[in-house]
Amino acid sequence: MLDRSFYARPALDVARDLLGLVLVRREAAATLAGRIVEVEAYVGVNDRASHAWRGKTARNAAMFGPPGHAYVYFTYGMHWCLNLVTDAEGVPAAVLLRAIEPLEGIELMRARRPKARKDAQLTSGPARLCQAFGIDGSFNGADLCAPDASLYVEDRGLGHGPIVAAPRVGVDYAGKWAREPFRFYDAASPFVSVRGTEVSPQ
Repeated sequence: MLDRSFYARPALDVARDLLGLVLVRREAAATLAGRIVEVEAYVGVNDRASHAWRGKTARNAAMFGPPGHAYVYFTYGMHWCLNLVTDAEGVPAAVLLRAIEPLEGIELMRARRPKARKDAQLTSGPARLCQAFGIDGSFNGADLCAPDASLYVEDRGLGHGPIVAAPRVGVDYAGKWAREPFRFYDAASPFVSVRGTEVSPQ
């Protein structure tokens, strides 16, 4: 399990460093785990692609809280998305987990995503990831660093392939912020949700 100091840094730094680490979800009957291969950074109130740029609300309050907590939101009336809160308390910054490569609990992931035709579709995309891991609004504000946490990130020494920086997905409304290369992914992973918009290798 990562120490809180890992998260208490700028979102862009945390985002890059999350690649290759492992998201773990412990349930009563199973443990699910996957290597993180795609993320997006949201860097604060000036970031017009961020939920926080209009200020603090009941929905985004977790983003303004202490680092090392989960910010889980509902979108399009049907999907949950998981973010990891970063930076200092009061600074609304977070990293959206966009894709992971399944390691443990794959049968349960398949059961939760029966429409996935191949394993590469199980957790490729933020909504698919949450569905496969059974993550919903009950995890909003969860402490990822608590000793008894059922959702957390750990380092298993797996590493990652070449890292590519690219614009974030689905934020065309954000003006110049839509073009910022704040999405990072492992170019060697087949689980990355969106390719073809590369800016530069990192």
